[in-house]
Amino acid sequence: MRDFHFPGRSPVYAGRAMAATSMPAATLAALDALRAGGNALDAAVTAAATLAVIEPQSTGIGGDCFCLYKKADSPEIIALNGSGRAPQAATIDHYESHGITEFDPTSPHTVTIPGAVSAWETVLAAHGKRDLAAALAPAIRYAEAGFPVHPRVAFDWAIAADKLRKTGADQFLPGGNPPTPGTIIRQPDLARTLRAIAAHGARAFYEGPIAAAMVAELRARGGLHTEADFAEGRTAAKFVTPIQRDFDGMTIWECPPNGSGILALMLLGILEGFGPAPDGPLGPVRLHRHIEAARLVYRDRDALLADPDQSPIPIDHLLSDDYLTSLRLLINDEQTIKDLPRAGENLLPAHRDTVYLCVVDEAGNACSFINSTYESFGSGILAGNTGIILQNRGLGFSLRRGHPNCIAPRKRPMHTIIPGMATRNGRAVMPFGVMGGHYQPMGQSWLLTNLRHYGLDIQESLDLPRAFPYAGQVELERGIPQSTIDGLIARGHTLATTDRPLGGGQAILIDHQRGILIGGSDPRKDGCALGY
Repeated sequence: MRDFHFPGRSPVYAGRAMAATSMPAATLAALDALRAGGNALDAAVTAAATLAVIEPQSTGIGGDCFCLYKKADSPEIIALNGSGRAPQAATIDHYESHGITEFDPTSPHTVTIPGAVSAWETVLAAHGKRDLAAALAPAIRYAEAGFPVHPRVAFDWAIAADKLRKTGADQFLPGGNPPTPGTIIRQPDLARTLRAIAAHGARAFYEGPIAAAMVAELRARGGLHTEADFAEGRTAAKFVTPIQRDFDGMTIWECPPNGSGILALMLLGILEGFGPAPDGPLGPVRLHRHIEAARLVYRDRDALLADPDQSPIPIDHLLSDDYLTSLRLLINDEQTIKDLPRAGENLLPAHRDTVYLCVVDEAGNACSFINSTYESFGSGILAGNTGIILQNRGLGFSLRRGHPNCIAPRKRPMHTIIPGMATRNGRAVMPFGVMGGHYQPMGQSWLLTNLRHYGLDIQESLDLPRAFPYAGQVELERGIPQSTIDGLIARGHTLATTDRPLGGGQAILIDHQRGILIGGSDPRKDGCALGY
């Protein structure tokens, strides 16, 4: 139990249903959807659509999504891949012939066809109790009437201001500046687009005037997109077979590649063999082991992760006990790995902003849902008068010919957004997720080991300060003890502070024995968990 003398928040307890999102209004919209007769999936899409309006730097209908859904009366885990594809004309020959060796984050070449609206319609039609129009209703109200900007949203908005100036997205810079906390923001153009989708379904987004406006904006900036690419995107979302691995008495489920959930499972497989570190949740040994494991699995991601429809991925091998044991044996508690071995130990062929939310309904259905435009405000490209900011998920591609993740026509890029689900004996025990771009697999494994190896409650597991090895350094949040910092330096790590906190998460623990729900919401965001 936390010390009530100090700032913080307690886990949220409820007996019937619960939602946890990164904005209070979205959490309330999810609960309203449940009370109106919707299930956990209806509530999740409602919350995601609301966040697409009131947390525009993190998500939007110009982005992608992934979903895991566990029905209470079925052992099956339903997984949906709502990520979009590159245009038909996006060949490596084109980029090489134009001397393009890397993408600018605001380039139209980073814009893949948005998959979220396709995914929302697809998953609701298959498993929802309400239609897309009902799910969009709260989002439309906020777009028309306006919403007050919250502190974390304002913080991120200010960081992205130069991007918005560069791309000419003046609508998001009222008076020429990013809004401050409490500023009311209205999005009438987006409201009209959402109303069209509510009336005519996803077809209104992917075909007709809205799609034509997106294509016109992209082509005016040098993009390769066509209206045919967008029309094909209407049915791009697809149900896929989830991947899983057991961890500490639970089964952890993830969406398969092109998502990077496999990295979270690999990290858990390595760390479970160590068990709890002797120096506790913030000791140098614990952080060192986790950092080294992350360096190894992210190396595999960069070498191998791609669209499995176009590049085969050795999933079974990467998740095997033998392979994960071999990685664990490379980790020395006293020093860093100086030279990482080749991806897959020669057994394999050579080759930042998001919203996460979860809902559990009264029937016990559980939904884990993530939606994103990738970087803050995505590409920064505002599509005409549609109100749509387009994602820059194409930054996930490689421009190296022959790489499994090399950009290609109709290919999905390596994706960072990953919803998670934990089950035990065929029943859901926790939908969970940690947003934050590349940090997400590290964040999920940090959350789960906090909870299972170190006995922290669900809120403490989200609160605990974080570390992340990235670009040759280890980024540390404030709150890491000085003794741990000294221990990491002594082991050979190069440390760096980070101005932006690492990610943000939500989780709902289902206590079947007591018949209660226990929710946590990350203090790094503006949101909350609520239940009834």
